[in-house]
Amino acid sequence: MKKKVLSTLLAAAMVFSLTACGGKDEGTADNTNNTPASQEAPAENNDAEAPAESNDAEAPADAEAPADIDYGSGTITIWVAENVVDFTQTKCTEFFEANPAMAGYTVTVEPVGEGDAAGNMITDVEGGADIFGFAQDQITRLVSSGALCPVVGDNASFVDTQNDAGAASAAKVGDMTYAYPMTSDNGYFLYYDKSVVTDPTSLEKIVADCEAAGKSFYFEINSGWYQPAFFFATGCTLTYDTDDNGNFTACNIDYASDKGLVALKEITEFQSSSAFQNGSNASNATNFAAIVSGTWDADVIKGVFGDNYACAKLPSFEGSDGNTYQLSGFGGFKLLGIKPQTDEGKLAVCHALAQFLTNTDTQLARYQAVAWGPSNLTAQQDAAVQADEALSALAEQLANTIPQGNYPGDYWTLATALGDDVIAGTLSTSSSDEDLMTALENFQQTCISYAQ
Repeated sequence: MKKKVLSTLLAAAMVFSLTACGGKDEGTADNTNNTPASQEAPAENNDAEAPAESNDAEAPADAEAPADIDYGSGTITIWVAENVVDFTQTKCTEFFEANPAMAGYTVTVEPVGEGDAAGNMITDVEGGADIFGFAQDQITRLVSSGALCPVVGDNASFVDTQNDAGAASAAKVGDMTYAYPMTSDNGYFLYYDKSVVTDPTSLEKIVADCEAAGKSFYFEINSGWYQPAFFFATGCTLTYDTDDNGNFTACNIDYASDKGLVALKEITEFQSSSAFQNGSNASNATNFAAIVSGTWDADVIKGVFGDNYACAKLPSFEGSDGNTYQLSGFGGFKLLGIKPQTDEGKLAVCHALAQFLTNTDTQLARYQAVAWGPSNLTAQQDAAVQADEALSALAEQLANTIPQGNYPGDYWTLATALGDDVIAGTLSTSSSDEDLMTALENFQQTCISYAQ
């Protein structure tokens, strides 16, 4: 990071501190629901040994901060996933060594995963971390609870220009930016055994190949995270609107439609195959040749498939209406947020540190250390990142997905129930269109009721 850029960043953080980081409005109720990230996507496998950390990422030069700015001193607490605690601590040391004007702060990095950070912050904002990682679906409830300081001025420009559009959008509530993107790697795609699967672009052909080989195809159809892959494929919508405080104001859904019927019929058709197995955790899968999962399962699946390991975007399917549809779904991102601060000097340091922890060099070094996929546009073009089969497949799939927003907690339970009805045979290939549509209408009305 050049001196001029960081100096501008620090000055901007000072100017906006009082207006951007007021405390929670006591008159604002937090009526959003707790939807931990672990409910939508499996947590990273923190047991795997990470590669040695790269020393290629250059720390920023001394900011040559204006003499009239007193950065003060104290402690900055950071919460990140357990497998990046040491990495983050090392990077913080680099930052303060390169910026002695801000070196009056001691950083404490604690292991609090993205799925737990939001709940902990909302429970006790004052006692929570100063900087914390979280999954993007938690952003509205964090804003509603006054747990996130807006990112404004040059800091917001950094977020918008340095990261891919999906990650930059995920860091916003309305038009206001509230976080710094760390990754663009939370989504799902197809892993397959290329000695069995001859055409990974077609759901029907994958199923046929698995059936012929006596192998299983795992897909978690009773999950509110994986299930929308079918509905979004046919053009259905399921999103929630929120106000500036993160409260749900409307549900945009059209599952109870001809296109929703095509999607549900395809799910029942898929489930009827002898190859189908419900699930997405590769560690629990047996005798499989295909599985829909995320980057967190790459090492496990490599161990199963060996030289036949392959990845691809999700396949397409031929719907009951004769049209071909590309499976879609959700995309997700890890973000780094800053809680509101009353000390202007500390706020400036927190913004500078958060930007450093999410810049090009740090995202590349983090990828090399623990294989987190970068959201930074320059880092995404790195040769090693481009050569990563799982990340490449995910990047291709993310072009067909929507960023996961915030959903009521009850939505996830409702989606599970719909999938369970298919698995149990209550909804099946023998169900009439009327019965399937009734199920979709009930699902849709219940989703709408969560925003009323």
